[in-house]
Amino acid sequence: MKTRNPPAEVHLSVQQLADRLGVKEQTIYAWNHKRSGPRFMKIGRLPRYRLSDVVAWENSRYASGPEAV
Repeated sequence: MKTRNPPAEVHLSVQQLADRLGVKEQTIYAWNHKRSGPRFMKIGRLPRYRLSDVVAWENSRYASGPEAV
């Protein structure tokens, strides 16, 4: 019987991430430079964002406490 590999993790491009977050691509590049956005990897010269890392980063951005109001 043939075994199947689990599906590969989804990776987003800068444009796809910018579209998902509703920001300009330039904002994503600025976050990369400051290391303030989601974790990314370089494939060649191009940054790619693992969807699970993007979701974790999004979840970490929720505001809480009195300053959230």
